[in-house]
Amino acid sequence: MAFRGQHEHSLDSKDRLTVPRKFRAALDEGYVLAKGPDACLWLYSTKDFDAMEERYVAPHSPFGADARNLRRMINASADEGNLDAAGRIRIPDNLKELAGIEGACTVVGAGDYIEIWNEGTWAKLSQDLLSQFGDVAENLAGSTE
Repeated sequence: MAFRGQHEHSLDSKDRLTVPRKFRAALDEGYVLAKGPDACLWLYSTKDFDAMEERYVAPHSPFGADARNLRRMINASADEGNLDAAGRIRIPDNLKELAGIEGACTVVGAGDYIEIWNEGTWAKLSQDLLSQFGDVAENLAGSTE
């Protein structure tokens, strides 16, 4: 399943986020929530997170400092779990802090995974992205990756 669209949500009093209904089936067998390289959280199905690590992280030798640091950055923040009966995930304090999420947030489909943003941070980035769309598309024209 490809995750698409954006949805406005808020954390409840127990720091739980209701995952949009159309995304839940893909997360039925578990999820991994981790800090992304931008100011957001990444939410993957467990199998897709493992595939991402296998493709982009594992090929790099652990003898290189950058490879070790990438593994640390991705895995140290990672939290694994299962959706609760109401289709919610709990966002741990360390991840809320890393992404600046305090209540209102935006859930963004990013193809293979979901991004969870502070509402204001996403609003600003979204405006910036719209203004850059043509340049980014042109820069990547012909790229296969």
